[in-house]
Amino acid sequence: MAAAGALVVYRAVFAALGCLMVGTLVYTCITDGSPFRAELLTPWMMTTLVDFYVNIAAISTWVVYKEGNWISSIFWVVLLVCFGSATTCAYIVSKLFEITSSGLSQNPLDLLLLRQDNLPERKCSFVVIGRTIFSILGILMAALVTYTVITDGLPFRKDLLTPWMAATLIDFYINVFAISGVDLDLSSHLDMLVDMLWKEDLKTH
Repeated sequence: MAAAGALVVYRAVFAALGCLMVGTLVYTCITDGSPFRAELLTPWMMTTLVDFYVNIAAISTWVVYKEGNWISSIFWVVLLVCFGSATTCAYIVSKLFEITSSGLSQNPLDLLLLRQDNLPERKCSFVVIGRTIFSILGILMAALVTYTVITDGLPFRKDLLTPWMAATLIDFYINVFAISGVDLDLSSHLDMLVDMLWKEDLKTH
């Protein structure tokens, strides 16, 4: 029963966040015009966009893993690149609706995170490549933030908070929330597993 209730809550939360992002985009377009203007590309806006698309790369990797075929994977990745967190929320909600609440005993986020079909065995090289790529992206992102602080100062200035910067930050943090929610749920289960194994090891000794 608790898992079924959590499923309803997760659907409502991500649907609300998706609507918030769509509303933010529409409102900003109406009040501030198109985002495709050269004057908007300040150093901190560029850094924020790079940071945003590093997050999109991580989410896209999960989507490709989660989807069963390349056509649907490409479809969702293109939408992620174009519409950001609105697509993230739409994708999560669509996958949550594929989870039936009847007889649900697991946490819905467990079922959301992993593919439910039998996966073919992956070569270790793919895992190593993925770790290497995202490690490099993390280092490059840290270097870019450091460079922007040195050349353009701290980002906590009123002149930087243009309407489109605010919209981009909302978009960014909705994606961060989505990634963090799933990651924290997975981490909590891993911690419980480690704790159980540790207790069992103590009993045997």
